[in-house]
Amino acid sequence: QVQLVESGGGLVQPGGSLRLSCVASGRTFSTYTMGWYRQAPGKEREFVTAITWSTGSTYYADSVKGRFTISRDNARNTVYLQMNSLKPEDTAVYYCAGAPYGTRWTHLESYVYWGQGTQVTVSS
Repeated sequence: QVQLVESGGGLVQPGGSLRLSCVASGRTFSTYTMGWYRQAPGKEREFVTAITWSTGSTYYADSVKGRFTISRDNARNTVYLQMNSLKPEDTAVYYCAGAPYGTRWTHLESYVYWGQGTQVTVSS
């Protein structure tokens, strides 16, 4: 069965950086779109970025463009989220998600596999 496990969250100062990892297991992921979502207390889960396993095509939410970078290592079935220039409003639980057969980038319902989440807190 597909499992997604995130790691790398923590506490960081504004302007700092973190790199999140998502290790995927249980299946080959050549057709997948892998996304990162985040959810802050009292807010809806929001799309952050996504990447296709096959081509490495990427898409970013406007709020993180120029600051966050998504990448993948197909051999390791791992997706990364490099977060730079972090802001307090980036504070949230970050979730790795997989859409098996492709998707509109931000279509939440297409992402049927989810990790447990990792907390990112940006505060001085």
